[in-house]
Amino acid sequence: MPAGSTKWGWHRLTNRWAERLVDDAQIVPGELVLDVGAGEGALSRYLLQRGARVIAIELHPTRAQLLRNKFADANITVVQADASNLYLPRRPFRVVANPPFAISVALLRRLTSPGSRLVRADVIVPWHVAQRWIEERSPGANRWRHEFRCSYGREIPRAAFSPPAPNGVAILVIERRRRR
Repeated sequence: MPAGSTKWGWHRLTNRWAERLVDDAQIVPGELVLDVGAGEGALSRYLLQRGARVIAIELHPTRAQLLRNKFADANITVVQADASNLYLPRRPFRVVANPPFAISVALLRRLTSPGSRLVRADVIVPWHVAQRWIEERSPGANRWRHEFRCSYGREIPRAAFSPPAPNGVAILVIERRRRR
């Protein structure tokens, strides 16, 4: 099956939309940023241009090796792992990602789990997942809603992906609430 096939649940983000997502995330040089479901590095490329320290997580071995080769001289660590069950950094981190849609909920739960040092995540997810998290109807919402705030990012069309994303998608922004 060719690269980019839906067999893997992968919908590659166009370069124009990858750059917009990174711009909207307002990455500061030196920040640690996870690119979950990194694919061929569309987001990683722009994250690196903004001076981020990138950890690219990619399950597919061929794409993980492609990332290692493509960014061999860059400030990036490529981890071949299942994004729904990954180890999170022990220091504050950000996430800018277009993960496989099938693992969206597992990934969001992991990012907001007790002990997570997540500062902010800008994640492309199916529309219904974003809506559920924003309306705080997700499982465990009472546990984490005092720590995190969810909102929609900019609208993103199906045509921003190759192949086009099924149904509606949204950029879900999860931000850690400031302690008073």
